[in-house]
Amino acid sequence: MEIIKEPSELLKYIKRRKPEYKSIGFVPTMGALHQGHISLIECSKRENDFTICSIFVNPIQFNNAQDFILYPKNLEEDFKMLENAGCDLLFMPSAESMYIEEPRIKIDFGSLELVMEGKFRPGHFNGVAIVVAKLFHIVQPDISYFGQKDLQQYLIIKQMVKDLTFPIELKSCPVIREKDGLAMSSRNQRLTPKGRNVAAKLNESLLLAAKLLENSSVENTKAKVRDFYKNIKEIKLEYFEITDSETLMPIKDVKEHKGIAICVAAYVDGVRLIDNILI
Repeated sequence: MEIIKEPSELLKYIKRRKPEYKSIGFVPTMGALHQGHISLIECSKRENDFTICSIFVNPIQFNNAQDFILYPKNLEEDFKMLENAGCDLLFMPSAESMYIEEPRIKIDFGSLELVMEGKFRPGHFNGVAIVVAKLFHIVQPDISYFGQKDLQQYLIIKQMVKDLTFPIELKSCPVIREKDGLAMSSRNQRLTPKGRNVAAKLNESLLLAAKLLENSSVENTKAKVRDFYKNIKEIKLEYFEITDSETLMPIKDVKEHKGIAICVAAYVDGVRLIDNILI
């Protein structure tokens, strides 16, 4: 596996090598890799001639300075996992090389960034969009892979690609879960053993909602899920939403929508976790 740290070096590399490949797959990450990330690498390996992964903890997408400081880092283990998965190239830039000066551009995603993550993390998606656009320009992939766990992020990037006519195909891959249903996440590394067990309740609440929606209204389902969380003092619920899977707007009747996303964000051990299922 080759490792490149400077954007200018990768631009030269891509210009020189891209004619050799029918397609380049790209998996952007912030490191602290787990099997969810590796599943994206494996998907890219199956569908492309060359696979690039990036590791970059993007400072401008954090609206909580402490969250940025505490974000897990384990580069040595990351390298081993990527090599074992057959990743061809790792792009690992510094913040200084990605941002010569603070970006002034602001990207407005309308209603899509005003709900859920956007509501509770103002400015987050502007930072996400800027860094992903920069990475797309540098890496020049044919296909880029994202995990469904970050559903709202994927839809934001999908909108950006459409609006700015990036010649890139996006693919959303299923959530990879632990045996008890907990969605794999880099932030899980910050949980205590007790918190780790409690965190599995997030997925339990999603499955409960999906079951309830078979015979109950959206309003009643959300009320019962809120009651579910009232009995778990170790979880601080931030939001629980039942939405259209494309717009992420709250819905009133599941029968009026082609796809439904059930989404949750909560704090366990002071660590913010998100999860979702599609029905």
